[in-house]
Amino acid sequence: MRIPNLLLVVPIIAVLSCTDAKKTAETNEVIPVKIINLKTSKSNENVIATGFISTENENKLAFKIGGVVDRIFVKEGQSFTKGQLLATLKLTEIDAQVSQAKLGYEKSKRDYARVYNLYKDSVSTLEQLQNSKTVLEIAEKTLEQATFNKKYAYILASSSGFVTKKIANEGEIIQGGFPVLAINENTDQKNWIVKIGVSESDWSLITEGNSCKIEVNGKLYSGTVSLKSRAIDSGSGTFQIEIKVKNATKDFAVGMFGKVTIDVARNKSTNIIPYNAVIEANGKNAYVFVPTSDSTVKKIPIEIESFNEKEVIVAKGLEGISSIITANSPFLNEQSKIKIIK
Repeated sequence: MRIPNLLLVVPIIAVLSCTDAKKTAETNEVIPVKIINLKTSKSNENVIATGFISTENENKLAFKIGGVVDRIFVKEGQSFTKGQLLATLKLTEIDAQVSQAKLGYEKSKRDYARVYNLYKDSVSTLEQLQNSKTVLEIAEKTLEQATFNKKYAYILASSSGFVTKKIANEGEIIQGGFPVLAINENTDQKNWIVKIGVSESDWSLITEGNSCKIEVNGKLYSGTVSLKSRAIDSGSGTFQIEIKVKNATKDFAVGMFGKVTIDVARNKSTNIIPYNAVIEANGKNAYVFVPTSDSTVKKIPIEIESFNEKEVIVAKGLEGISSIITANSPFLNEQSKIKIIK
């Protein structure tokens, strides 16, 4: 009765022995591979972004004091020159305040002179003289204030520019400091800028003074980075950069679209490898095999920067590596035995 059991055991042992032999054969299998020496490319790195045309100084003009808007002499989009009168308040009430302050000052001046003479004759006391002098000084300052305020019943252009928006209208009653006109200052086409937003990684590459190329409506202009914001814009989630345009023309207008290419003046080294060397690519992440000896390999991760029709440009991962495996990479693992063929 023991013979059948023995017959069952023998085939099982034979099957297991064949399986182990197959695994050993697979483990010891030598895979032929080809290798290439890495190519390094050096180039100036650029940051490319888009933004809108504006000017360096954007202001909102207002009267210092409140009152009724009498005249606004410019329209939206209209240019103006330095010193040009842009708007005025009605002066009836303001002139009355100046006249009142002037009359008060003259009366206080007469009162002080009278008390001073009485004090010299020992009729008035020192306290009365001092009080009279204080009233005179207050009246003098009130007149100065009224005269000063009248000067700001007019809005004069501090520099040349153009009106981007008319906020108030003639006949409106406004408070002091309430904007009347929104303007952009621009003298001889020298104040045009392009405002762009960049990511954190691009922001770290940019420095003030970097040269730029600006494309607006198919025309190319030159410029430099004039301002690099030190705080992120909460609305867009980007860092704001301002580009000063060097050779702007009269074709520019606020709000126009521009494409900016910033030369960050940094020589960047990248490795170039063929497509068949890359395995397990997922977005910018992938792997390659590199020979560690004439018969062993190692799998290393890489970061892809870009690619073209023939090659892959590697940003990171191949530092210190001189050669990589190309042929038969999909059949390899880190336990594989290889044979390098020419």
